[in-house]
Amino acid sequence: MSRPDQLPEVAWHISSYSPNGGASCVEAGPLLDGSGRIAVRHSHHPDGPVIIFTRAEWDAFLAGVRASEFDFR
Repeated sequence: MSRPDQLPEVAWHISSYSPNGGASCVEAGPLLDGSGRIAVRHSHHPDGPVIIFTRAEWDAFLAGVRASEFDFR
């Protein structure tokens, strides 16, 4: 985990599936340092901890989501 003040700039995005414009959601976005890494944070705590994923880790996570691997119902 990283602290926001230790990160390069991030192009944050909130999912269009998030209720109330993202008030209760996570935000994710690419670091704008050319590394291809993806940052993730809680939208209620933008100054809180940030998790950083490599592009390969993020792509693997998205593939798992698309394959319903995280549907815990």
